[in-house]
Parts: sequence; structure tokens; C-alpha cells
Amino acid sequence: MIDKDLVNTFSIVAYDPENREWGVGVASKFLAVGSMVPWAKAKIGAVATQAWGNPNYGPDGLELLAEGKTPDEAVKILTEADSSREYRQLAVIDKAGNTAVHTGEDCSEWAGSIEGKNYAVQGNLLVSRKTLKDMAETFEYKKGRLADRIIACLEAGQEAGGDRRGRQAAALFVVKKGCGINNLDDRYIDLRVDDHKTPIKELKRLLRLFYEQRNDC
Repeated sequence: MIDKDLVNTFSIVAYDPENREWGVGVASKFLAVGSMVPWAKAKIGAVATQAWGNPNYGPDGLELLAEGKTPDEAVKILTEADSSREYRQLAVIDKAGNTAVHTGEDCSEWAGSIEGKNYAVQGNLLVSRKTLKDMAETFEYKKGRLADRIIACLEAGQEAGGDRRGRQAAALFVVKKGCGINNLDDRYIDLRVDDHKTPIKELKRLLRLFYEQRNDC
């Protein structure tokens, strides 16, 4: 029997064309959500896989983008090959900021997505669509670094209701070419709060620490 409430959450995939960064932010009442939902690769794009999440969507989606597939094509290929696609939620953004999304008909309500320029927000088992609406509006008006904009989106989503089961975990993953530790890979920011009463607030605190200790990109 499928547990449809697995990895019910709200997230954003986004691209910063000025700084050439791709990122995913996610929050959920699900332990260690950052180990499942966010995937990204510099100069390729990013993927968020959630609801009754399929972890293969992450690496497989990035590989499809690397092969030159559009986000729409990647989503179609991934979901058509998956017999449980109606329980899945998926968002893909490519190297140019183009997006595509999928919300299966059997995802827990409220479920859906909003796409805009250089971003897509999505969620399931939400209090209402307002969670995504406020996230989208925040991304569009918020200025500054991509990581800060993603955190602001998560804060807005939580304030609008977020995951109706409550709070537990959050994660932020941003990639940028050559900006990993010692400039040896592309994993620029990879922060996770696996179990916390206020995970987004804690994630924001970790990001401040990151900026204090890393200023080489």
C-alpha cells in the first residue's frame, strides 16, 4: 500500500542568471527532507522530487537536461516511465531558467505548483494555494543572492500555512561552477536541518554562519 503522505512538502527550484547559480529550497514535516528532495548541477539545472517521491528523478532528470532535453521533455520521460506517477510531484529547471512541473492526480491535497521567470514553486498536503502564491510573489520581488531569496520564499510559504501537518525539516542546496569547498567542485551551499521545531529559522541561521566563514565565491 502506498503511503501518499511521504515527503509532502513545499519547495522552490530557481536560477540566478546574473551569478550563474541554480538552487533548491525545501521545507516539510518529514525527517531529513534534504536527503530526498533537492538535486542540482552547475550549468545543467535543478530538480525537486517530492510527494511519494522518486529519488531517481533527481539524477535521471539532471542527466536528461545534460543530454539537451528540455524541462518539459525531461518531466514527460520521467513520469511516463513511472507507474506511480500520479503519486509523484516533480519540478525541473534548466540551465537557462526554463521550468516544467508535474503534480500527480493522487497527490495529497492541497497540491499544485506555480511557474514564473527563472523559478517554480510546488507543494502538496498544504493548508492552501496561498503558500505557493506567497512564495512566488516573494521570489519575484526579493533582491539579493539566490540563497537569500530561496530562504525568503520558504519563510513566506511557512507564514502562509506551509505543510498542514506542521514543521520538522528544511534544506537549501545551491550550485555554482567551481564554488565548492576549496573550489574543487560545484556544491556551493549545501545546508540541512533534519529535525527542528523551527527548521526554516534554523536554516537561515546556518546560512548566516556560512556567509561568515565562506566568502570566496
